Amino acid sequence: MKNSLEESLELEKEIIAKKETELFKIDGKPALLEALPLAFQHVMAMFVGNIAPILIISRVAKLDLEITTVLIQCAMFAAGIATIIQLYPLKITNGVVIGAKLPVVMGVSFGFLPTVLSIISGNSVNIPLVFGAQIIGGISSIFIGLGLKKIRKYFPPLVAGTVVFSIGLSLFPIGINYMAGGVGSQSYGSYLNWGISFSVLIIVLFFNQFTKGFTKLSSILIGMLFGYIVSVFLGIVDFSPVMKASWFAFPKLFILGTPKFEFGSILAMVIMYLVTAIQAVGDLSAITMGALDRNVTDEELSGGVIGNGIAAIFSSVFNSFPTATYSQNVGLVVLTKVVSRFVIFLAALFLLVAGFIPKLGALIGTIPSAVIGGGTIIVFSMITMTGIQVISKSGITARTMVIVGLSVAMGAGIGQVPQAISSFPPMFRLIFGSSVVVSTLLSLVLNLILPKDNLSKK
Repeated sequence: MKNSLEESLELEKEIIAKKETELFKIDGKPALLEALPLAFQHVMAMFVGNIAPILIISRVAKLDLEITTVLIQCAMFAAGIATIIQLYPLKITNGVVIGAKLPVVMGVSFGFLPTVLSIISGNSVNIPLVFGAQIIGGISSIFIGLGLKKIRKYFPPLVAGTVVFSIGLSLFPIGINYMAGGVGSQSYGSYLNWGISFSVLIIVLFFNQFTKGFTKLSSILIGMLFGYIVSVFLGIVDFSPVMKASWFAFPKLFILGTPKFEFGSILAMVIMYLVTAIQAVGDLSAITMGALDRNVTDEELSGGVIGNGIAAIFSSVFNSFPTATYSQNVGLVVLTKVVSRFVIFLAALFLLVAGFIPKLGALIGTIPSAVIGGGTIIVFSMITMTGIQVISKSGITARTMVIVGLSVAMGAGIGQVPQAISSFPPMFRLIFGSSVVVSTLLSLVLNLILPKDNLSKK
């Protein structure tokens, strides 16, 4: 009897151990009830970041709420597809792979926001130019992925960090405008808008800094939910678009018109896909080194960048904007060590389902600008600080200060004073009107031409 009981206990321990190890294997398939909470945690970590760029683009382009609802629906659908592409690669001939086969979450990228807004120029008729440039940018990403091993050396932490830093800086005016209520709003700059924004920001900071686990990871979502509820009670939320939206609909193709192609827009977007490739190198490396205790392989890097290129083309057809790897989800994988692709697949499945529910998109579209600003300003600040963190890996030398300082000064300066290049041809203004593009190109060139010793000597 005793032996039988001991054997039963040993068997139970083995079963529990096996279930636990499934979470920590790339191909592990943990129990559904065990995987669902972890998948939902990933959704919470990326959900706000995936929809906030859509809300910002829609309001800058002055799109009505019905169109915004469709764009949110398409963004969730595109993020789900892009994530699945990365999780389950498709092998092509000659060792070419589409997808990284790593537990990475994809979503609409804040990094592309300055370039997208520059192309749109506040007019919705220019959005097809974004989608046209995105298609070519996606194709360029495929070629970048194929040759990534050769060009990787030209983007050391100094250059990559400068790019990320400039992206964060370029987003600050957007965040402040939304905290004030959104440009064009009748209540822009009112005490009410600032009060709502700061209340959201305070809630986000509290849960981010003073709590742990789920509430810490979902601090932005909690803050925005608080701000939204307050806005509802104050009577400044219009629910009529939600009432009009249907419960189920397939994502529509080319709702804003068929893609258009313009050289300036294309060049700016191609540069941004090169920047995104460098970001992917960092994110995928973080997963393998932080959660798998090994270096990332060339095949994983190449497949990840190629996969994002395929996702870009797909997204443009379904009215969604450029996607990228989500660093917050990478951090979550590294923190928990849960690398099972099945867990991430469940998160992607949720996004796909949400992409077929317009009412959900309509509800998200009713979030006031002040709430969005209070929730996203901290995201923008963290992007900026991440750039500084990456730059510091190269050491802060005289050479570093020249490259970073000059690149950011020119990029941010032109971005804040666009009239300074008003006499230049339209194509030039389109390409170099983006502070991120200017900072990227200048940091790349300066890193190549400035001597590595002389400027670093005291």
